Amino acid sequence: MAEVLSESQTASYNENGYLVLDAYLPGDVITDIRNEISRFEDEASSLTESNDRLELEEGHTADNPRIRRIRLPHKISTVMRELMYSDYILAPARDLIGPDLRLHTTKLNMKSAENGSAVEWHQDYAFYPHTNDDILAIGVVIDDMKSENGPLMVYPGSHKGPVYDHHKDGEFVGAFIPTDVGLNPADAVELTGPAGSISIHHGRIVHGSALNTSSQPRRILFYEMMAADAFPIMGSLTSWAGIEDYDTRMLCGKPTLTPRLKEIPIRIPQPLPDVPVSIYEIQKGLKKSERSLSS
Repeated sequence: MAEVLSESQTASYNENGYLVLDAYLPGDVITDIRNEISRFEDEASSLTESNDRLELEEGHTADNPRIRRIRLPHKISTVMRELMYSDYILAPARDLIGPDLRLHTTKLNMKSAENGSAVEWHQDYAFYPHTNDDILAIGVVIDDMKSENGPLMVYPGSHKGPVYDHHKDGEFVGAFIPTDVGLNPADAVELTGPAGSISIHHGRIVHGSALNTSSQPRRILFYEMMAADAFPIMGSLTSWAGIEDYDTRMLCGKPTLTPRLKEIPIRIPQPLPDVPVSIYEIQKGLKKSERSLSS
Protein backbone atom coordinates (compact mmCIF):
# COMPACT_ATOMS: atom_id res chain seq x y z
CA MET A 1 0.00 0.00 0.00
CA ALA A 2 1.31 3.43 -0.95
CA GLU A 3 1.78 5.85 1.93
CA VAL A 4 1.23 9.24 0.27
CA LEU A 5 1.45 8.99 -3.51
CA SER A 6 -1.45 8.04 -5.74
CA GLU A 7 -1.13 5.46 -8.49
CA SER A 8 -1.18 8.23 -11.08
CA GLN A 9 1.62 10.12 -9.33
CA THR A 10 3.78 7.01 -9.15
CA ALA A 11 3.06 6.24 -12.80
CA SER A 12 3.96 9.80 -13.76
CA TYR A 13 7.26 9.59 -11.89
CA ASN A 14 8.12 6.27 -13.54
CA GLU A 15 7.31 7.68 -16.97
CA ASN A 16 8.75 11.19 -16.66
CA GLY A 17 11.38 10.88 -13.93
CA TYR A 18 10.08 13.67 -11.70
CA LEU A 19 7.20 14.85 -9.52
CA VAL A 20 6.22 18.12 -7.87
CA LEU A 21 3.95 18.06 -4.82
CA ASP A 22 2.60 21.60 -4.43
CA ALA A 23 2.39 23.20 -0.96
CA TYR A 24 3.24 19.85 0.59
CA LEU A 25 4.97 20.90 3.82
CA PRO A 26 3.43 22.87 6.70
CA GLY A 27 4.33 26.54 6.83
CA ASP A 28 6.08 26.24 10.19
CA VAL A 29 8.58 23.77 8.70
CA ILE A 30 9.58 26.31 6.05
CA THR A 31 9.77 29.08 8.67
CA ASP A 32 12.12 26.95 10.78
CA ILE A 33 14.37 26.27 7.77
CA ARG A 34 14.49 29.98 6.88
CA ASN A 35 15.51 30.77 10.46
CA GLU A 36 18.30 28.22 10.17
CA ILE A 37 19.47 29.83 6.93
CA SER A 38 19.60 33.21 8.69
CA ARG A 39 21.80 31.62 11.33
CA PHE A 40 24.20 30.35 8.67
CA GLU A 41 24.21 33.74 6.93
CA ASP A 42 25.30 35.31 10.23
CA GLU A 43 28.07 32.71 10.40
CA ALA A 44 29.11 33.48 6.81
CA SER A 45 29.57 37.18 7.59
CA SER A 46 32.78 36.31 9.46
CA LEU A 47 34.21 34.23 6.59
CA THR A 48 36.48 35.31 3.76
CA GLU A 49 36.53 31.91 2.04
CA SER A 50 34.48 28.72 1.88
CA ASN A 51 34.87 26.05 4.53
CA ASP A 52 33.52 22.55 5.12
CA ARG A 53 30.14 23.96 6.20
CA LEU A 54 29.47 26.89 3.88
CA GLU A 55 30.35 27.36 0.21
CA LEU A 56 30.45 31.07 -0.58
CA GLU A 57 29.13 32.76 -3.70
CA GLU A 58 31.36 35.00 -5.79
CA GLY A 59 30.90 38.58 -4.58
CA HIS A 60 30.53 37.54 -0.94
CA THR A 61 31.45 40.19 1.64
CA ALA A 62 31.01 40.52 5.38
CA ASP A 63 28.39 43.24 4.84
CA ASN A 64 26.60 41.25 2.15
CA PRO A 65 27.10 37.55 2.93
CA ARG A 66 26.35 35.34 -0.03
CA ILE A 67 26.19 31.57 0.37
CA ARG A 68 25.69 29.34 -2.64
CA ARG A 69 25.58 26.07 -0.71
CA ILE A 70 25.18 24.88 2.86
CA ARG A 71 27.08 21.61 2.90
CA LEU A 72 25.64 18.55 4.63
CA PRO A 73 22.97 20.53 6.49
CA HIS A 74 21.66 17.40 8.21
CA LYS A 75 24.93 17.32 10.17
CA ILE A 76 24.84 20.94 11.31
CA SER A 77 21.13 21.67 11.67
CA THR A 78 18.79 19.77 13.98
CA VAL A 79 15.82 21.20 12.07
CA MET A 80 17.00 19.82 8.74
CA ARG A 81 18.12 16.52 10.22
CA GLU A 82 14.73 15.91 11.84
CA LEU A 83 12.93 16.75 8.61
CA MET A 84 15.15 14.25 6.77
CA TYR A 85 13.95 11.42 9.01
CA SER A 86 10.31 12.49 8.93
CA ASP A 87 7.57 10.86 6.89
CA TYR A 88 7.22 14.11 4.95
CA ILE A 89 10.46 13.13 3.21
CA LEU A 90 10.71 9.37 3.57
CA ALA A 91 7.11 8.36 2.80
CA PRO A 92 7.12 9.50 -0.87
CA ALA A 93 10.60 8.01 -1.30
CA ARG A 94 9.40 4.66 0.05
CA ASP A 95 6.45 4.78 -2.33
CA LEU A 96 8.85 5.14 -5.26
CA ILE A 97 11.91 3.01 -4.44
CA GLY A 98 10.95 0.76 -1.54
CA PRO A 99 11.14 0.51 2.24
CA ASP A 100 14.91 0.26 2.69
CA LEU A 101 16.53 3.65 2.11
CA ARG A 102 20.07 4.88 2.54
CA LEU A 103 21.23 8.50 2.55
CA HIS A 104 23.61 9.61 -0.16
CA THR A 105 24.03 13.26 0.80
CA THR A 106 22.28 16.51 1.66
CA LYS A 107 22.83 20.07 0.50
CA LEU A 108 21.02 23.37 0.56
CA ASN A 109 21.54 25.24 -2.71
CA MET A 110 21.05 28.98 -2.50
CA LYS A 111 20.75 31.44 -5.37
CA SER A 112 21.15 35.00 -4.22
CA ALA A 113 18.79 37.59 -5.70
CA GLU A 114 19.83 38.88 -9.12
CA ASN A 115 22.97 36.77 -9.27
CA GLY A 116 22.72 33.22 -7.91
CA SER A 117 24.86 30.69 -9.77
CA ALA A 118 23.53 28.53 -12.56
CA VAL A 119 23.96 24.76 -12.45
CA GLU A 120 24.74 23.37 -15.89
CA TRP A 121 22.88 20.42 -17.42
CA HIS A 122 23.93 17.14 -15.86
CA GLN A 123 22.78 13.83 -14.41
CA ASP A 124 23.40 13.11 -10.74
CA TYR A 125 24.19 9.51 -11.67
CA ALA A 126 27.24 10.71 -13.62
CA PHE A 127 28.74 11.87 -10.31
CA TYR A 128 27.88 8.75 -8.34
CA PRO A 129 27.21 5.65 -10.46
CA HIS A 130 25.78 2.74 -8.46
CA THR A 131 24.91 -0.88 -9.06
CA ASN A 132 21.30 0.15 -9.78
CA ASP A 133 19.50 3.43 -10.32
CA ASP A 134 16.85 3.40 -7.61
CA ILE A 135 18.25 6.79 -6.66
CA LEU A 136 16.35 10.04 -6.22
CA ALA A 137 16.61 13.53 -4.82
CA ILE A 138 13.87 15.24 -2.88
CA GLY A 139 14.03 19.03 -3.03
CA VAL A 140 12.32 21.17 -0.40
CA VAL A 141 11.23 24.44 -2.00
CA ILE A 142 12.01 27.18 0.51
CA ASP A 143 11.01 30.18 -1.62
CA ASP A 144 8.27 30.50 -4.22
CA MET A 145 9.79 28.95 -7.34
CA LYS A 146 9.11 30.92 -10.53
CA SER A 147 10.68 31.13 -13.98
CA GLU A 148 12.67 34.24 -13.17
CA ASN A 149 14.45 32.92 -10.09
CA GLY A 150 16.19 29.97 -11.65
CA PRO A 151 13.97 26.96 -10.90
CA LEU A 152 15.12 23.40 -11.37
CA MET A 153 14.58 22.29 -14.98
CA VAL A 154 14.41 18.72 -16.26
CA TYR A 155 14.13 16.80 -19.51
CA PRO A 156 11.12 14.52 -18.93
CA GLY A 157 11.84 10.88 -19.64
CA SER A 158 15.60 11.35 -19.92
CA HIS A 159 16.09 9.04 -16.91
CA LYS A 160 15.30 6.16 -19.29
CA GLY A 161 18.01 7.15 -21.73
CA PRO A 162 21.79 6.95 -21.68
CA VAL A 163 24.13 8.24 -19.03
CA TYR A 164 25.78 10.98 -21.07
CA ASP A 165 29.48 11.74 -21.14
CA HIS A 166 30.23 14.53 -18.64
CA HIS A 167 33.91 14.83 -19.66
CA LYS A 168 35.73 17.57 -21.54
CA ASP A 169 39.33 17.42 -22.77
CA GLY A 170 39.99 14.26 -20.79
CA GLU A 171 38.65 15.50 -17.44
CA PHE A 172 35.33 15.09 -15.67
CA VAL A 173 33.51 18.44 -15.86
CA GLY A 174 30.15 17.30 -14.48
CA ALA A 175 28.10 18.77 -17.34
CA PHE A 176 27.33 18.57 -21.04
CA ILE A 177 25.47 20.51 -23.73
CA PRO A 178 22.02 18.96 -24.38
CA THR A 179 21.98 19.86 -28.07
CA ASP A 180 25.27 17.99 -28.52
CA VAL A 181 23.47 14.74 -27.63
CA GLY A 182 20.26 15.42 -29.52
CA LEU A 183 18.12 16.86 -26.73
CA ASN A 184 15.79 19.68 -27.75
CA PRO A 185 15.85 22.69 -25.35
CA ALA A 186 12.15 23.18 -26.04
CA ASP A 187 11.46 19.88 -24.27
CA ALA A 188 12.88 21.03 -20.90
CA VAL A 189 10.31 21.61 -18.16
CA GLU A 190 10.56 24.04 -15.23
CA LEU A 191 9.68 22.65 -11.80
CA THR A 192 7.87 25.59 -10.26
CA GLY A 193 5.68 25.85 -7.19
CA PRO A 194 5.04 27.78 -3.99
CA ALA A 195 7.24 27.60 -0.92
CA GLY A 196 6.60 24.37 0.93
CA SER A 197 6.36 22.30 -2.24
CA ILE A 198 8.72 19.40 -2.82
CA SER A 199 10.22 18.17 -6.05
CA ILE A 200 11.40 14.62 -6.61
CA HIS A 201 13.75 13.77 -9.43
CA HIS A 202 15.34 10.53 -10.57
CA GLY A 203 19.10 10.15 -10.29
CA ARG A 204 19.47 9.73 -14.05
CA ILE A 205 17.23 12.56 -15.25
CA VAL A 206 18.96 15.39 -17.13
CA HIS A 207 18.51 18.59 -15.14
CA GLY A 208 19.98 22.01 -14.40
CA SER A 209 18.99 25.51 -13.36
CA ALA A 210 19.60 29.00 -14.72
CA LEU A 211 20.77 32.18 -13.01
CA ASN A 212 18.44 33.86 -10.55
CA THR A 213 17.48 37.11 -12.27
CA SER A 214 14.73 38.01 -9.79
CA SER A 215 14.85 40.27 -6.74
CA GLN A 216 14.14 37.30 -4.47
CA PRO A 217 16.40 34.45 -3.29
CA ARG A 218 15.90 30.91 -4.57
CA ARG A 219 16.73 28.23 -2.05
CA ILE A 220 16.20 24.45 -2.23
CA LEU A 221 17.14 21.86 0.39
CA PHE A 222 18.02 18.53 -1.24
CA TYR A 223 17.90 15.11 0.39
CA GLU A 224 19.51 12.58 -1.95
CA MET A 225 18.97 8.89 -1.24
CA MET A 226 18.92 5.44 -2.79
CA ALA A 227 17.58 1.97 -2.23
CA ALA A 228 19.76 0.21 0.33
CA ASP A 229 20.82 -2.41 -2.25
CA ALA A 230 22.32 0.25 -4.56
CA PHE A 231 26.06 0.22 -3.90
CA PRO A 232 28.59 2.74 -5.29
CA ILE A 233 30.84 1.76 -8.17
CA MET A 234 34.55 2.23 -7.57
CA GLY A 235 35.59 5.66 -8.84
CA SER A 236 32.25 7.22 -7.88
CA LEU A 237 32.29 10.47 -5.92
CA THR A 238 30.33 8.71 -3.18
CA SER A 239 32.38 8.66 0.01
CA TRP A 240 33.17 5.18 1.33
CA ALA A 241 34.74 4.44 4.72
CA GLY A 242 33.65 0.82 5.10
CA ILE A 243 30.37 -1.01 5.51
CA GLU A 244 29.96 -0.04 9.17
CA ASP A 245 30.04 3.64 8.28
CA TYR A 246 27.87 3.06 5.22
CA ASP A 247 25.20 1.40 7.32
CA THR A 248 25.03 4.43 9.62
CA ARG A 249 23.45 6.19 6.61
CA MET A 250 20.34 4.03 6.69
CA LEU A 251 17.29 6.28 6.81
CA CYS A 252 14.75 3.52 7.30
CA GLY A 253 14.36 -0.22 6.78
CA LYS A 254 17.18 -2.76 6.77
CA PRO A 255 20.68 -2.66 5.27
CA THR A 256 22.02 -5.44 3.06
CA LEU A 257 25.31 -6.91 1.90
CA THR A 258 23.79 -7.99 -1.40
CA PRO A 259 23.92 -5.31 -4.11
CA ARG A 260 21.22 -5.44 -6.75
CA LEU A 261 22.70 -5.21 -10.23
CA LYS A 262 21.02 -3.44 -13.13
CA GLU A 263 22.48 -3.19 -16.59
CA ILE A 264 23.13 0.54 -17.01
CA PRO A 265 25.84 2.16 -19.14
CA ILE A 266 28.27 3.75 -16.69
CA ARG A 267 31.07 6.26 -17.02
CA ILE A 268 33.34 6.82 -14.03
CA PRO A 269 33.68 10.51 -12.99
CA GLN A 270 37.45 10.42 -13.28
CA PRO A 271 39.95 11.96 -13.62
CA LEU A 272 38.84 14.98 -11.63
CA PRO A 273 40.09 18.49 -12.34
CA ASP A 274 42.42 20.09 -9.81
CA VAL A 275 39.70 22.15 -8.16
CA PRO A 276 37.65 21.84 -4.96
CA VAL A 277 35.13 19.00 -5.19
CA SER A 278 32.07 21.17 -5.80
CA ILE A 279 29.70 20.95 -8.74
CA TYR A 280 30.10 24.70 -9.25
CA GLU A 281 33.89 24.47 -9.48
CA ILE A 282 33.95 21.24 -11.47
CA GLN A 283 31.50 22.62 -14.03
CA LYS A 284 33.80 25.54 -14.76
CA GLY A 285 35.67 23.01 -16.91
CA LEU A 286 32.85 23.36 -19.43
CA LYS A 287 34.07 26.38 -21.37
CA LYS A 288 32.01 29.48 -20.66
CA SER A 289 31.18 29.91 -24.32
CA GLU A 290 29.62 26.45 -24.30
CA ARG A 291 27.49 26.82 -21.20
CA SER A 292 23.77 26.85 -21.78
CA LEU A 293 22.39 28.06 -18.44
CA SER A 294 24.75 30.85 -17.40
CA SER A 295 23.12 33.57 -19.41
